[in-house]
Amino acid sequence: MIRGVRGATTVTKNEAQEIEQATETLVREMVSQNALQPEQIAQVIVTATNDIDATFPAKAVRHLQGWQYVPVMCAQEIPVKGSLPLCIRVMMTVNTSLKQEEIKHVFLEGAIVLRPDLLKK
Repeated sequence: MIRGVRGATTVTKNEAQEIEQATETLVREMVSQNALQPEQIAQVIVTATNDIDATFPAKAVRHLQGWQYVPVMCAQEIPVKGSLPLCIRVMMTVNTSLKQEEIKHVFLEGAIVLRPDLLKK
């Protein structure tokens, strides 16, 4: 079955090292909580708010061990007034036997405020 796994995090500064570290931490947590292997991942879309431009957040994903064949794309979030700043979002499309309600979506740092309803598990 194909499922989507959502995740988001924030950084405190628009600095390449922090952006890459936060993205890697988020993706690793999404994979861990859903017991995924790279070959189960069809694609990863990473977005960032327009105040993040020191590096591509997706760069962190491309360097993970075993992920060289996972398609990854980076894009910019729509700049909605009042939206959460310095935010990185990930949408991972995966092949899994988990039911929709069993998927564990991961929100870290300041991004916890985005979907507290998905964190109740």
